[in-house]
Amino acid sequence: MKLTQKEKIDIIIIAISAISLITSFILSLDYISWIAVILCGAPIIKECCEGLITKFDIKADLLVSIAIIASIIIGEVFAAGEIATIMAIGGFLEGYTVSKTQGKIQELVKMTPQFATRIKNGIEERIPVEEVQIGDILKVLPGESIPTDGVIIKGETSINQSTLTGESLPIDKKENDEVFSGTINLYGSFTMRTTKISQESSFQKLIRLVESSKPENAKIVRTADKWATIIVVIAFIAAVLTYLYTFEISRSVTILVVFCPCALVLATPTAIMAAIGNLTKYGILVKDGESLEELAKVDELVFDKTGTLTNGTPEIVKITSDNPKEMMYLLASLESKSEHPIAKSIVKYYNDDLADVTDFKMHIGNGVSGNINGSKIIAGNKKLLKEESIYLESDMEPQNGEIQIFVAKDGEILGNIELADTLRKNSKRTIRKLKGLRVKTTLLTGDNENTANHIAQQVKVRNVLSNCLPEDKTEYIKREQVLGHKVAMIGDGINDAPSLRKANVGIAMGDIGSDVSVEAADIALINDNIEDIPHLIGIARRTIRIISIGIGFALSLNIIAMALAIMGILNPIEGALIHNIGSVVVIIYSSTLVKYKLSRRDCKDPRKLGMTKHLNKSKV
Repeated sequence: MKLTQKEKIDIIIIAISAISLITSFILSLDYISWIAVILCGAPIIKECCEGLITKFDIKADLLVSIAIIASIIIGEVFAAGEIATIMAIGGFLEGYTVSKTQGKIQELVKMTPQFATRIKNGIEERIPVEEVQIGDILKVLPGESIPTDGVIIKGETSINQSTLTGESLPIDKKENDEVFSGTINLYGSFTMRTTKISQESSFQKLIRLVESSKPENAKIVRTADKWATIIVVIAFIAAVLTYLYTFEISRSVTILVVFCPCALVLATPTAIMAAIGNLTKYGILVKDGESLEELAKVDELVFDKTGTLTNGTPEIVKITSDNPKEMMYLLASLESKSEHPIAKSIVKYYNDDLADVTDFKMHIGNGVSGNINGSKIIAGNKKLLKEESIYLESDMEPQNGEIQIFVAKDGEILGNIELADTLRKNSKRTIRKLKGLRVKTTLLTGDNENTANHIAQQVKVRNVLSNCLPEDKTEYIKREQVLGHKVAMIGDGINDAPSLRKANVGIAMGDIGSDVSVEAADIALINDNIEDIPHLIGIARRTIRIISIGIGFALSLNIIAMALAIMGILNPIEGALIHNIGSVVVIIYSSTLVKYKLSRRDCKDPRKLGMTKHLNKSKV
């Protein structure tokens, strides 16, 4: 994470303060410690006073401020500087882990169509998209973004609808088919009749979803601050009672020093920093510490299909032919003249020398044709074969939503191929590990029911919803949250952005995922390796467990040290040393997260990672 100017200044201030304390200790010159008191202590006291006056906000800073001032009053400037510096380090680490940016919709706005070509009284005119009215006739050229929702009244084409549905393959459209704003017209030009104005189109609805969809859970409060009021009250009462009983101000000040919650405050940011450092090695970007804390409570993980569980591009999964070598040679040669994603997949699969093609022709939405070595070659769907008077002996349909392409030579069928969006090689393993962690898995996809169920069966996900639009996904997440579930969502497309924002934790596929989805998410998998997700959940749970143990240790140490201070066994300097030792122990314990790796034992017994009360809700 790149440091801001303020963060650079904070590091310099902390470094100067630390040097002044070391110098003061070595040379036994207390006045040098004033540098640390002024640089690190003054801002803490100032912030504490502002919080008390404007919001009556009682936090750990109040006790820290009192301890610093009391130490100065009795002449223990070194102890005051030491406390101030340690608290400044804790504050810096905590601030550094907070995300500096929020999800933005700038990329969506850039993709919003700005102009439309309207046909009125036989004359074409270019108008701002805001002027388009319901019932207008629009012309859309190849490569253009469709201005608003409507119905094709003339022409055929293929539409890239990935912005709305996440569908990896272009959708063929003909007369009377619906088209949607923000989707891309890939090939043929067509005319359409609008059914919605621009402001009410599907794309604008998507933008509004991204703006409004936020996790409906309270902001996480720092664990240290939850205890701050109690600590302040206990410390004050103990200090006052001790003074009234002994009339020794030194004992009272020592109580305030040893009960200064340095270790308590450091427990959270140091553990989160160590966890984020660990995840960075795996190519996982965590935008803020609160995301890890929320992820530790997650008991359901919702997957998008395309580009997440699958590779996101069509691949040949079946070849049927008596002479597959000749068929693939002719097919790849013919498809090499096309820019269609399916054509590129076929050429990539064949990966060999190609023949020259003449008279190449694209049949929009149906296939391609051309001449190779004097023979007419046709590659396309059943509709194209029928138009060319070529008939199939059998009429078998793919069972799992595969795309079927037939190849004919001089009117004779050579065979066919089937293409599909294939599973990532580690998808099954990822789902298995998640089940071991007692995380319920759900598949939400814009694909049809057969395709969705086929993928779900392969990876053994029992909960699956198909034909989902962005609003369907967000509604599902909202229903699960109302039932008390903590839901994480992982996706890669613009259409997933609203769901990523609505979920308690949004996880984006960072490499192939859209900029919008990455901005909307809390966590991004830069390496696009979904097998890192179980490790991500495991370290999140482990982090919260370590924070809880660290806080418990810090509280216990403070109580013991306070008892010793009451008895007069500790003076302010010794008290500061003891609570600093506690801080070091907490930091060292938190740093074990840097080398953490999810083990088989963690998957077999997730209770060892903590957060068991949330796991019991989930039916995997």
